[in-house]
Amino acid sequence: MSSAWNASDVTPDGAAWLASAGTYPRSTLALWEERPDAPVVLPCGSVFDVVSAPAMFGRRMLDRLWDDGPGSGPVARFRGRMLLFAAPGTAQRLPALLEWEEWGGRDSREATRTDAVPPLLCHGTGDAVTVPAPSRNTSLTVPAPPESVSPAVPAPPDSISPATPPPAGTTAPTRSDSRWLVAPDTRQPWLPGPEVLLWAAVRAARSAVRISIFPPADQGAKVYDVSRRR
Repeated sequence: MSSAWNASDVTPDGAAWLASAGTYPRSTLALWEERPDAPVVLPCGSVFDVVSAPAMFGRRMLDRLWDDGPGSGPVARFRGRMLLFAAPGTAQRLPALLEWEEWGGRDSREATRTDAVPPLLCHGTGDAVTVPAPSRNTSLTVPAPPESVSPAVPAPPDSISPATPPPAGTTAPTRSDSRWLVAPDTRQPWLPGPEVLLWAAVRAARSAVRISIFPPADQGAKVYDVSRRR
């Protein structure tokens, strides 16, 4: 199975994994069965963290992860940014590693090794993110554990705030650039930790320095073999 830069669909198992991050997984799955094209807001910190990068830099990180590294976890694009799903705890640890990497190179020839790394937004415990719709065309039928079902309520536009996350599983405004690049396809996807994403960020920064001012003709042809994922 492969995943390209074009939108890809979340499998039923992948949807179950995403929904498990919320307080009411069955409510989220019921919403997706009725409206598989609906993005939703989910909390970070327990099932996954999310590292949000500017689109172009996030793409370079993703290239490094697939070309030279272990691959990636799920990756989405939302509102012009790249969302890299990471292991819980990454949001707390990655900023410190980036700061240490920059400080550690001050007196060496590689003092500028993190200068090209743009600010990365790290979402962890207490934060919430909007995840793209699982599918644009198909319905989802996923068994879920017994629980009390709380109906999903549409979220007001632009109401997402990391400091005061909205109720898990609420719908979010649909955006044309909201899509999965590497869609979750299992109930236990492998997720990169802070060290792996630090490695990818540093190498993406170095590659950015060498990139020509003339971009390649076809920037949308990159294909990732998700069978390599752990």
